[in-house]
Amino acid sequence: MATVQDLKRRIRSIRNTQKITKAFELVASARLRRAQGRIEAMRPYADRMMELMIGTARASTSLQGLTLLQRRDVKRAAIVPITGDRGLAGAFNAQVLRHAFALDRRLRSEGVEVRWLVSGRKGRSTLTFRGYEIDEAWIGFSDRPSYHDAQVIAHRITELYETGEVDRVLLVYNRFVSALTQKVVEQDVLPIPEQLLESGEDEAREAALLGDFIYEPEPEEILARLLPVYIETELYRALLESAASEQGARMTAMRNASSNAGDLISSLTLDMNRARQAEITQEILEVVAGADALTA
Repeated sequence: MATVQDLKRRIRSIRNTQKITKAFELVASARLRRAQGRIEAMRPYADRMMELMIGTARASTSLQGLTLLQRRDVKRAAIVPITGDRGLAGAFNAQVLRHAFALDRRLRSEGVEVRWLVSGRKGRSTLTFRGYEIDEAWIGFSDRPSYHDAQVIAHRITELYETGEVDRVLLVYNRFVSALTQKVVEQDVLPIPEQLLESGEDEAREAALLGDFIYEPEPEEILARLLPVYIETELYRALLESAASEQGARMTAMRNASSNAGDLISSLTLDMNRARQAEITQEILEVVAGADALTA
């Protein structure tokens, strides 16, 4: 049975750990608010980009000459999981990698060769540990990604697709729903789905496309310039969603850790009080026994 001093040391250690987890929770909460603000600021730009692409595509006489829209028989595919650079975020990284590995198995069962490009230290370390060959990894910006970071990744996957090294590119990342919920998303980014350009389901988007426009230069040339920007925008959106999801997952994980630490402190305090009472009782018995021996 642990002594009172042992229990005191354990309680003190757990209290120190609880202070750390509470600090992590507060930091993650502040970063989550900033990440949510960045997503909200970015969404109008992404929506407007989609409206412009749809309108330009409808004005184009042909989309056959656009490489990023060309669909080929899929013999090689690239999987791009977006993970974090740090841990202490619950199942945030694990659920993305679990989904990516399942996707890898599915593609290989269909006879497709898989190539790996990864964002985040956790994804890189896990893939390396499991013996996967990584074509390229990007690290150091998972907490606060910039548009430049998205451009770097977008340029690389676009280059792989245009040169024919891969026939399909898929993103796997956590989409932010709330601080308590992050949904793993599997998204095809290349080739760009033509249905995105053929029709828009949103009524507001349809209304924005009404009217006559004069295109200079030709719509096909404008669309050729817009498609790489669309890829960059989608990558940036995915990075922002992942960053917000990471902070939400970390805040929730640290809150649970602090709560569990409090429960453990309460349990150990009860054990310490019982041990102290047992020591006091033992001392009283020894005093009584000694007094009896002197009077005998």
